[in-house]
This record gives sequence, structure tokens and C-alpha cells, in this order.
Amino acid sequence: MASLELQSSSSETAQKPQSQTSHDESNIVKTKTSKTASKKRSFVPRIGCFRSEPDVDGGPSPVTESGNNGDHHVPTHLVVMVNGITGSARDWKYAAKQFRKRFPQDILVHCSECNSSMLTFDGIDIMGERLANEVRSIIEHNPGLQNISFIGHSLGGLVARYAIGRLYEQNLTKQLSEGNGDCKTDGDGNPCLDEKSKGKIAGLKPMNFVTFATPHLGSRGHKQVPLFCGLYIMEKTASHMSWILRRTGKHLFLTDSENGKPPLLLQMVNDYGDLPFMSALQSFRRCVAYSNTCFDCLVGWSTSSIRRKVELPKVNTYCVNSDGADVISHVIDNFLL
Repeated sequence: MASLELQSSSSETAQKPQSQTSHDESNIVKTKTSKTASKKRSFVPRIGCFRSEPDVDGGPSPVTESGNNGDHHVPTHLVVMVNGITGSARDWKYAAKQFRKRFPQDILVHCSECNSSMLTFDGIDIMGERLANEVRSIIEHNPGLQNISFIGHSLGGLVARYAIGRLYEQNLTKQLSEGNGDCKTDGDGNPCLDEKSKGKIAGLKPMNFVTFATPHLGSRGHKQVPLFCGLYIMEKTASHMSWILRRTGKHLFLTDSENGKPPLLLQMVNDYGDLPFMSALQSFRRCVAYSNTCFDCLVGWSTSSIRRKVELPKVNTYCVNSDGADVISHVIDNFLL
């Protein structure tokens, strides 16, 4: 898939109450109050990633739901969806519905709600710790779970990467060597054994790790933020002003070096200290990064696809507009249970 454009808009409209013709003054007051509230809500910006259906305020938030309808089949696969900056669990309403429709008995969809709105400025590490604790709680209340997958949008992808580093459990099992060597036994006459890592995430088998428009390489310089048009002065100014986004901004612009430690995003490209970030990521059977080739002003193609500029493939046409529905379908079609 060459292009993915996540729809970011504040067009989430509230239903305006329709009052019947009446001389009851109290009804008129209630109607006016509701209309005023609707107008106020319309000014609050929301990032509606993958929202392909009209989303009316007041509807249920898709936090943790399985696809079974009334039957007692226990889902075995936990799918954790993580929102981006200033987002919330509601951003995943459409995606969660499509997953439950395709896998009605096998999966339990959990749209993370521990990092929403202003909490997304607290820093990737703090948000990652919250997510890890939230996942542990979900697993504790659903003992039948066996597999786990993560789907993160934008900043949510980095938060998920931190969380799996905290949740990773390495199990070393010894198996008979199947190498090309002639070793039949070791020095003591015992069969040659290889240690193979079978890591788990919070005790579950890691399956899919998917990110959408996630700034894996950060937002500092190198045209990582298309909005700055590659202008050095604008990129430099943005780095100095990263504190506006509080701790999260410092992490994204790699200005968080403290006590001789490298920036957090640099720590996360390897196993660092007691956090095996890379081992956790490599434990997943399938890892996919979806990227926008254009029309994304905040997250560039290079940082979201983890490639240098010279490594970016040529695109035949940039005139591709997507509301996200086709991308969700692609994820579901290739999802490993």
C-alpha cells in the first residue's frame, strides 16, 4: 500500500435536539441549552483517525469489547489499540467495529483509555508505563487470553513500543541443535543444545505490531516534519520550542538527554538497561509500519517508514486520498491470529 492519509478533522458534530412546537417555557430553555452545548463541543478539536462513520457525541466509547454476540465463547487474542497525541479511545471506534465484525469469536479489542487528551503530553515513557499497567489489568480480568497484538496511531506507536519493552518476558528453552555442524554431543557426552528465546508480552504470545504514521525516528531535522518545508531555521526553532509540547515534545525532538543518557528514542532502538525494547519488538511474528507518502504535515514519510530519504521508493501517483477504511481492511486481511 503506497499511501495512507489519516483524516484529521474537527468535524465531529453533535446532534442538535429537535423540539416540537410547544408553549412550554421549560422545553425552550432546555433546547437552547442543548444547542449551546453542541456549539461549544464543535469548537473542541478532535483527531478522528480511521473514523469512516458519522460519530455522534454521547455515543458509547469502544473501550474493551469482544465480537461474540451473546454466546459464551472466550476470546483468546487481545488486540490493544493506542491513540495518538490529544486523541482518545473514541478514535478507534470504526477500526474496533471492523475487527469485531471479521473476528467475532477470536479477539478481544481494547481501545486504550489511559492516555488521552492532555495526558498525551506527559512523555512517551510515562504514557508507556500507564499502558503497560492497563494491559496487565485487562489480561488479569481475562484469563483465557493467549495471544496479543498492538496497533498504534502516530504517537501511540511509540507509546506501544515503550510498553512492550516493559511487558516483555524472555523464556529460554533448550532444544536439540539443528545446525549444519557435525556436533552430536558436547564435551560431557550430552546432546548439543541450542538456547532459543521464546519471549512473551505479559505472558501472552506476541503476534502483530502495527503502527500508522508513527514518528519512529523522531521529529527533529531531516525534513521529518513536512510542515517546516525542510527549512533549517524552522526546524531549529521547533527543536528549541519543543518544551511547548512538554515532556512529549522533548522526546519527539530528541532534546531530552539527561545525566549522560541518550534521548529516549535513541534508547528504544536497542535493549537499554532493564528495558529490552528491541527484543520485545522482535518477538512479534509480524511488524508493519504504515506511512503517508504525502499530505501529512506533521509526520514525514521517512520517519514513519524508518528509512533514509534516498531509500524511499518512487510513487507513481500522489493523488490518492484515503479516509482510512481501506487501510484498516488491509490490516485485517493480513492479521495473524
